[in-house]
Parts: sequence; structure tokens; C-alpha cells
Amino acid sequence: MTDDSGRNLDKMEELKQRRERILQMGGTKAIEERRKKGQMSARERVEHFFDPGTFTEIGMHIRHRTTAFGMDRREVPAEGVITGFGKVDGRNVVVAAEDFTAMAGTFGEYHGKKFVRAVDFAKENGWPFVSMNDSGGARLQEGMDTLESYGWLFRSQILASGIIPQIALLMGPCLGGQAYHPVMQDFLIQTRHTGFMGIAGPAFVKTQTGEEISLEDLSGYKAHAVKSGQTHIVAEDDADCLDRCRELLSFLPSNNRDKAPRISTDDDPERQEDLMSLMPQHPHQPFDMYDVISRIVDNGRFFETMGLHARNIITGFGRFSGRTVGVVATQPKWMGGCIDIDAADKGARFVRFCDLFGIPLITLHDSPGYLIGSQQDWGGILRHGAKLLFAWADATVPLIGVILRKSYAGAHYGMLDKAIGADFVYAWPTARITIVGAETAASVIFAREIREAGQPEEVRAQRIQEDSDTYENPYCAAERGYVDDVIDPADTRKTINRALDALEGKTVARPWRKYSNINL
Repeated sequence: MTDDSGRNLDKMEELKQRRERILQMGGTKAIEERRKKGQMSARERVEHFFDPGTFTEIGMHIRHRTTAFGMDRREVPAEGVITGFGKVDGRNVVVAAEDFTAMAGTFGEYHGKKFVRAVDFAKENGWPFVSMNDSGGARLQEGMDTLESYGWLFRSQILASGIIPQIALLMGPCLGGQAYHPVMQDFLIQTRHTGFMGIAGPAFVKTQTGEEISLEDLSGYKAHAVKSGQTHIVAEDDADCLDRCRELLSFLPSNNRDKAPRISTDDDPERQEDLMSLMPQHPHQPFDMYDVISRIVDNGRFFETMGLHARNIITGFGRFSGRTVGVVATQPKWMGGCIDIDAADKGARFVRFCDLFGIPLITLHDSPGYLIGSQQDWGGILRHGAKLLFAWADATVPLIGVILRKSYAGAHYGMLDKAIGADFVYAWPTARITIVGAETAASVIFAREIREAGQPEEVRAQRIQEDSDTYENPYCAAERGYVDDVIDPADTRKTINRALDALEGKTVARPWRKYSNINL
């Protein structure tokens, strides 16, 4: 009995030592170096993210099996990635947090297997998945085993897409093959000074192409939040990144069968706001759509996504009477609210996400149409613009459109109308709903008359005014049932809330198919 007791104590001591060694990650010095750069360690990030005392780690003792290049003597604590689950605001969430202090958080075979296990576990349980990306890239010492692991992860993420929300936090370097899996998730939050992502780093780019470029210019937040549109949210530092992720999760359901949390609010759902005062007298003079959004959502709180990219269209989450909604709005202050290639891509992907997770959608529309010109045509504006049409027509969630001013040409459908699938469409008295603006229409319809007139400019002005009086108003559309009501702008919040109440139990039955063949 004494011998058995002693052996058991030895086993417990061995467990304690193993756990302590793994929990030290890359060691005190490596962790301190991270802190000097303003970064938390991987375990500090996990601790900050989850509700206190709720995190349970999975796979702490996993170890690589590689022997080549001295790897048989190399211990990588937790294989460079911490995986597990815990609660965020009382709801279960699964995490994979890469540890840069452990062999630079490099992605090898078992690092990848831990990631895959975490994604699969999240999908099976119907819990959101969050990755905290901070890695030196592929672990080249493991050769083909590393390459194959990426494929396992990509497939797991894709099969989980549309079932659970997936959020990537870009908190350190993420280059090469490592950069694919964050952009394949639903949302990507990048830290302003320490998050870097790219298909290759500056040294490799110079070797292969001769181009000299800094890491910041090639892979920093401006490259992806502004130019490429691959980053949805820019955070100031690690703590802000984690807090923004928690806030984003608060708008989302845990999976595609749950509803998004509905919170209590003291903001009167029938509250009126003076919105007409925001509208300029001239119909082509810009105004700031953010002012409209902030005045109609609960407590003025709007969580924007991709705010620095394709700024002619606004996407993000707000609440109406405590329920989550997705907001898609054109921005007259940017390119006049025209929809270009990037705006179409941005809007369509957001619409599809909301539809996948049962989140109602509201549009606020003031747009003269899709952007025209050779660069847009050659870049595929027709193909990209059609993505919005696919997204709206496919959507089965409550769809509510509000037309504030211009609703012309393809943008009429691209920003949600009755024909493409809206449940309700409302217009302000300032709305101009027609196929093209009066100036364009008159120049085509009355081209010969204007050309042959003794005073062409007077005739032109007369015909423009005639066309505008006839068609540039909300009442032609309302008379035909294309607009459900012309409302006082002050009643916009009330009208949306009542429509959402009416659509609470919306169900749609359609013929079986796998999915629509959207133009990519």
C-alpha cells in the first residue's frame, strides 16, 4: 500500500511538472519580449477573452512526431496553439490561440490537428469559433505533413461555414499558407500595429519579383482594411481586439439554428426622430448616412464592419427593440453613394452572412446606380454587381427597405426592392424612384426635339422638369404597390420596429437545391 501510494504521488508530481512546463510557454524571457511590444501572451489573451474561471483547455499535452532536423529534441509547448472552450457573456465559445513564444507559433501537423479538432468541436456543439492568429507561418521542418494539415483545416472551416460564426483575430504575423484560414472565416479583426497578413512576406516578394516593400505596406491594416477588403475591423491593441470580438459575438447567434440574443432596452421602439432636417435641399447634395443610422437604432449604437473599405456602402449590426439586425446603407458622402465592384462584394457577403444566421436586414437607400465606365466594366461590375441580386433573392430572413432619396437603375434592386425579395419597402417623401434620373431620361427621350429646337437649352430644361415631375417621386411606385407606404421620416424607427414585429415568424419554403451558383 505504501509503495502504491508513493508511485501515485510520483505520478501526480510528474503531471504537475508537465503542466507547469507547458504553461510557461516559451519561457519568461520570451513572454517579457512580447509584453515590451505591447502584446499579451497567448494565455493572457485567452484569460482576457473568456468570462473569469470558465476556460477549459483541450489538447495541452499534444506533441509533434517529427524527428528530422533536430525536431526529436525540440519541445514545443502545447504545439504552439492553445485550444479549448469557455464562456463569453455566459455563452459557450471555442478558441484556438496561437503562441508565438513556442517555436514562433509555427503551423505543423499537430498544430493543425488541434485547430481542426477545435473547429469540428465547435461545429458539433453549435458554438462560435474564434481563432487568435499569431504565427511565424508554416513549420517547414515537417514538410508534407505541414502542407496536408492546412488542407484539413481549410476543409473543416468550409464545412463549418454557415453553421457557426467564425471570427479571426489577427494579432501578430500571419504569412504564407497561414494567411488563408483567417480570411476564410466570417469576420477578421486586425490589430493596428502588430497584426500582419499576406500570401508572402517582403523578403520572399523581393526574391521572387524584385519588388521592395515594407511589412507594414504589404501586410498591415491599411493593406487589408482599406485596400483589399479582407479585414473587417481594426483594433488598437490586443485588449481592444478581444473586446471588439466579444462585442461582435453579442450581436450573433451561437449557430444557424439559434436566434441572436435579444436584449432588454429602455429605448422606446416608437421613438420619433427629426430626420428630415438631415436632408439637403438639393437632391444631389450629400449628407451623412451615419447620422440617420445612429438616430434610428437602439441607443444610437451601431457596430460597423469593413468601415474603411468601399466606403460608398455601409454594413454593420444594430438593434431595434433589443433584436439584432444587419444594416446595409449607401453613403452619399462617398462617391455619391454609387455602387462599384468593391461595394457590391462587401454588401453581398454581409447580406449572405446575415441570411445564414437568421439576422433580419434593413436597407437605407440613396444611390444613383451602379458605377459606370471602362474600368468598372473591364473589372466585372456586371458580375460583381449581380452578387447583390443573388444575395437578396436567396435571402429568407425578414427584409425591409427604406428609400430616402435616389433609387435609380440597377441600384434599385441592388439595395433591395419588392421585386428582388423585400417584405416591406418604405419611402420618404424625398424619394426619387425611377429607372434613371430626369436629366438622363430627357437627353435620350427628347434628344431629337432638343437638338432641333430654336432654343435647345430651354427645351431641355423644360423636358427635364417634366420628366422629374412625372417620375422622380415616391408616389408612382406606391400607386403600383412597389412601395408599401410613403412615411414621415420621423416615423422611420417606429415603422421598422412594427415591420420586424410582423415578420417575427417569417418562414420561406423553396424547391430543394444545394445552393445558387453565384458569380464569384
